[in-house]
Amino acid sequence: MRIGMMTDVYKPHISGITNYIALNKRYLEQAGHEVFVFTFGDLEYEDDEPNIIRSPGLPLVDTGYFLSFRYNRLAKRLLQTMDVVHVHHPFLSGQLALSYCRPLRIPIMFTNHTRYDLYAQAYLPLLPEEISATFLQAYMPPFCIAVDLAISPSAGMADVLRQLGVTCHIEVVPNGVELQRFHQASEPAQRTKIGFKPEEILFIYTGRLGPEKNLGFLIKAFTGVAEAIENAHLILIGGGPEEEALKRQSAETGVSSKIHFVGRLDYDHLPSYLAMCDAFVTASVTEVHPLSVIEAMASSLPVLGIQSVGVGDTVEDGITGLLASEDQAAFAAKMTRLCMDHGLRRKMGDAARRASRQYAIERTTQIMLEHYKRLVFQAAPRKRGLVAYLRSQVEKFQG
Repeated sequence: MRIGMMTDVYKPHISGITNYIALNKRYLEQAGHEVFVFTFGDLEYEDDEPNIIRSPGLPLVDTGYFLSFRYNRLAKRLLQTMDVVHVHHPFLSGQLALSYCRPLRIPIMFTNHTRYDLYAQAYLPLLPEEISATFLQAYMPPFCIAVDLAISPSAGMADVLRQLGVTCHIEVVPNGVELQRFHQASEPAQRTKIGFKPEEILFIYTGRLGPEKNLGFLIKAFTGVAEAIENAHLILIGGGPEEEALKRQSAETGVSSKIHFVGRLDYDHLPSYLAMCDAFVTASVTEVHPLSVIEAMASSLPVLGIQSVGVGDTVEDGITGLLASEDQAAFAAKMTRLCMDHGLRRKMGDAARRASRQYAIERTTQIMLEHYKRLVFQAAPRKRGLVAYLRSQVEKFQG
């Protein structure tokens, strides 16, 4: 099968969506399928994997995104040879899928990875919430009807789409994670090597340092904990537009020696850092299907998060972690509880590891493949009808 992944942004941009596409591409290729990623510039970037098809675009400041409303001729022609296309962004890539693939009866699948309503508030704070909500309510329902299958990675995100007015069937398929590398972290980072003592309690966050991740809230909550519990530390792994602002905030807390910015980390080194720590923390309320949370669970870490779509779908409160309201005191209280109760951390970590198995990439890839095959099978009669129609028109012209 020839599968086209359509995405507004790809490597070298780092995000959960990029990681998801790259991982699924690799596992689909291992299963014997041809997978192509269609995206926009940087045309000079040297990819470390085959079949990455880039079209030029206008760079959007330093976001990693490129603006374009069309593919180049070669990309368009190649896209139109796919058996099925999988759209990962509904606006630019989604419209191109409808424009280029719908006339040829190529089936289109769409996965909604992002809380676009909350991202608009994070990145366009001057835009009235009513405008972004009205746009999404006008755009998303007809787009989801126009594609052949709409996918949500979590039940909570499916509910959000329903609230936006989407009425078509929504299939819930979780994004997969390569669990083995986290289950079997061969060399946990040695605490003493990087300056931590065995008795210290290490909370870890991994991911983008962006406004949508609510990290200012996390640092404020941790500050209260660190003032009361001497051996508590917070490790932040990742980079992003808020990194310098968060470092300045940390410097003003009075506990800056307990807040550690590691920066971007090679993905191969991430499992050993997670295995070294005691609990994973996130204050994000914009997640759809938080891969970083699942990776932490696979590493036997309990998760502390805010009750919200995505995190609330993934973490079972009191079983695999703790969920708090978006209240600084409530969040800090639950963080303190994790500090004080080693047995609870261990019990929840074991449960988290078991719960992570449902997100194994081998399982989710197989589920997605079944959907691809079904869509291709259903499209076959329509394609044959289109070919027959075109042939009859040619014969009329020749006659």
